[in-house]
Amino acid sequence: MAQPSQQTLAAPVTLEGVGVHSGERAVLRFVPSDPDTGLRFVRVDLEGCPAIPADLDHVVGTDLGTSLGQDDARVLTVEHVLAALHSHGVDNAVLELSGPEPPIRDGSFEDYSRAIQGVGVVRQSEPARVLALDAVVTSEGTHGESYVATPAPALKVSAAIDFSHPAIGRQYGSFPVTPASFAAELAPARTFGFRAEAEALLARGLARGASLENTIVLDETGVMNDALRFPDEYVRHKIGDILGDLALLGCRLQAHVVAERPSHKGNVALARAIAERARRATAAPVVEAAQILNYLPHRYPMLLVDRIVEFESGKRIVGLKNVTINEPFFQGHYPGHPVMPGVLIIEAMAQVGGLLLMEAVPNPENKVVYFMSLDNVKWRRPVIPGDQIVFELEMVQFRRHVCRMRGIGSVDGNRVVEGELMAMIVDRDKGTSDAS
Repeated sequence: MAQPSQQTLAAPVTLEGVGVHSGERAVLRFVPSDPDTGLRFVRVDLEGCPAIPADLDHVVGTDLGTSLGQDDARVLTVEHVLAALHSHGVDNAVLELSGPEPPIRDGSFEDYSRAIQGVGVVRQSEPARVLALDAVVTSEGTHGESYVATPAPALKVSAAIDFSHPAIGRQYGSFPVTPASFAAELAPARTFGFRAEAEALLARGLARGASLENTIVLDETGVMNDALRFPDEYVRHKIGDILGDLALLGCRLQAHVVAERPSHKGNVALARAIAERARRATAAPVVEAAQILNYLPHRYPMLLVDRIVEFESGKRIVGLKNVTINEPFFQGHYPGHPVMPGVLIIEAMAQVGGLLLMEAVPNPENKVVYFMSLDNVKWRRPVIPGDQIVFELEMVQFRRHVCRMRGIGSVDGNRVVEGELMAMIVDRDKGTSDAS
């Protein structure tokens, strides 16, 4: 398949209105931009017209909307704008904003979608950045949010929401993401809120611009607005929000994203997990498997490190362990329900830490690492075949030939183990420390 080209807007286009949370009026002008510049907001109302890139590094808030910031400049509730741009394949644009928040318009994505369709998009000379997910990525929040992203030839988003309100209940939606499907199936879906929460939101400085003209408002018995645009308008809007938050990846994602009870905080966490997975997958090994054999005395089946991808001498190390169904311990732990033994997860983490320690001494090929103690060890979730454990260890203290390290192990961005390790370097032939 040919690499797609980057795209930008064919001409500028302007929308104006009130911000749903700030309540302030603002003008938003979409301006074409050069290749490889990405999407970025420019606060034209502030001195110096500060630019704020629309990426994960600039997320500063996810409370009832996603906010971006750079130094003291902020842009609130960016998800509707970004969802429309991303879904219509716009990679590069300057978003000139004359206030703290883009206009909410009618509460949907539709006005932004129509504005982009009205001016059209044009191809650019550089290839688009495509992130084709190569493995399953999961993410969980603290309020029931859960996500699974799986490899797929194109972007598709499925989501389920569950509210106790009789007008919503449990809803499920699933949509492929193309310019046409977004415009027809998702863009018209409006944001929603509950009348009973209005006073509390206003006290927090939120929802100052909300009204029946731009928000579906629900009271105790039903919908206060005239009519819904779709029977499942609520979940459709949530899927649109997911698209806006995934746009912060700064690339065209090829994956099927499935979300349960999504939130902006959860959406951004998933985007970070996907970005981290992509970074790990493309990172060149700092220490290859063959080199690991020169530093560690372990051999199959007890060598539990596949490669080292990050290394800061005397400070930190990041190593990977790919867990396959062929691991010998799965034959008995447990038949029909394979789970990696917790002690071997710790052993793998210790081996990664051992490589960090070996670099600190001369003639490491003549040394071995003996672990002396483990503290504050916690296993968070099981590790199963197909998982890739990312171990990150940092040196806490190193005196003579004894050190203390702190480590965590994660699968798809979710922590599976953590602990503190104390170890000593000894001569391989003597089995004693040469510290004295």
